Amino acid sequence: MATFPLEFVSPDRRIFSGMADSLHVPGAEGDFEVLPGHQPTMSALRAGVVSYGAGGTVSRFYVRGGFVDFGPLGASVLAERCMPLADLDAAKLDQEIKAAGEDAADASDGTAKRAAEERLGQLEGLKAALEP
Repeated sequence: MATFPLEFVSPDRRIFSGMADSLHVPGAEGDFEVLPGHQPTMSALRAGVVSYGAGGTVSRFYVRGGFVDFGPLGASVLAERCMPLADLDAAKLDQEIKAAGEDAADASDGTAKRAAEERLGQLEGLKAALEP
């Protein structure tokens, strides 16, 4: 099977460095998949799931922000925030969503309300990423 070099990093760690046979990303203008021989592409990442196939396994991560670049030398994914989907606990996430919703409702000024609403949106995006 044809492969391409993939570097997947976040600010705090290297997620993957090796040969991949596919890469699926949540691009700014929609999800897309990169396979060996794909035309050069660059896109900002929106919140969602990045997955890549390597060595017969598929790995999935929730990302928020960053960008992806695919060219003749391979692919690079630079995620602002990244978390393995396998590490997420749906029950704990539901509790955090409830608390964030209460924080947004109770916020007394515009800045605090925007921050609470942003946190709520991020948590809801994370929950949506867990659903099949």
